[in-house]
Amino acid sequence: MSQRNTLVRAMHDVGLAAWFGGSLAGAVAVNGAAADLPDPTMRLTVANAGWARWAPVNAVAVGVHLLGGTVLLWTNRDRVAGQRGVAAQTVAKLMLTGAALAATGYSGALGRKLRAAEGVAVKGGTTPAKSTPAEVAHIQQQLDTCQWLIPALTCGVSVLTALAGEQQRSDRQLAEVITRPGRWLRAAG
Repeated sequence: MSQRNTLVRAMHDVGLAAWFGGSLAGAVAVNGAAADLPDPTMRLTVANAGWARWAPVNAVAVGVHLLGGTVLLWTNRDRVAGQRGVAAQTVAKLMLTGAALAATGYSGALGRKLRAAEGVAVKGGTTPAKSTPAEVAHIQQQLDTCQWLIPALTCGVSVLTALAGEQQRSDRQLAEVITRPGRWLRAAG
């Protein structure tokens, strides 16, 4: 009899959705709205304030996603080991998740550096003005890359999650058991 994992699947999926959506909304809305301010010396302050409000929610979302994913990986360890393609999909998903975590952490560190530069004239949260000091401009350029990299990576994780769902369909598993029974028996034993 198969075990239901509704709560941990929801944790995994909702945490990922918030991580992806919050990152994308921040790139488009928070940094975009800051660029619309008429006073270029207030743009970093506003962008930083928006990201500072999101950071604790994002940390919880990432943590919930990771906890849900860890439990799912543990409960599906036999399927990961025994079903064709599942191990490769799992490794790819873990690598993308690790890259998204690294980009998120690095983005947070860059954001903390930008808080010290509030009051500097900029075009937007991640776009320097001609008069922006070189060090601040460099940080903004790195953040500009991160703000698009994080949603791209988390979108990739979401696509691999959809693939995992397809791999778990009963017709896919039945086909594996019929065509490769020895592998399934070893994984179950």
